[in-house]
Amino acid sequence: MTDPRHEIKWLWKEPFVRVFPEQDHAYEVEARRQMPVLVLCNHCANSPCTRVCPTQATWRRSDGVVAMDAHRCIGCRYCMTACPFGARSFNWEKPQAASGASNYPARTAGVVEKCNFCVERLDAGQRPLCVETCHARGTRALTFGNLEDAESPLRQLLATRQVLRRHPALGTEPSVFYLV
Repeated sequence: MTDPRHEIKWLWKEPFVRVFPEQDHAYEVEARRQMPVLVLCNHCANSPCTRVCPTQATWRRSDGVVAMDAHRCIGCRYCMTACPFGARSFNWEKPQAASGASNYPARTAGVVEKCNFCVERLDAGQRPLCVETCHARGTRALTFGNLEDAESPLRQLLATRQVLRRHPALGTEPSVFYLV
């Protein structure tokens, strides 16, 4: 069994109050404060993790995805310290055992990992696996699309609902939006 301290987090649950502390107030219902929220890397437009990486193993792609090259990562964990969202995990153990995905690109132990929106799938014209799984199960809990395209279904969805972003005052400009 894997040590929980060594868990690789790509997508995980946190209580609402921990994800959105700026939304917490004295009149908030306790059930909502403890409601689980799925969280992942925010793929920030102004990402601190990309600025601190000494080997440029983390960078922002032209499509906005904050990607990683595990072969360039030296495991210094500067990106883990810089990320204000806790969206990175150090891979202490066997990489394949941690990922559980046989088609995921091979990595080595001693590197940092994070959600990369399954860039290998994006490059093949597919949706991220988490989104694909949600849609296959008949739920739209996760949606993915082009934020730059004002006519995209994603932008139309964002225009119809109240949205939250994590820690907006930090200036990282997260590209992940949470619908309320």
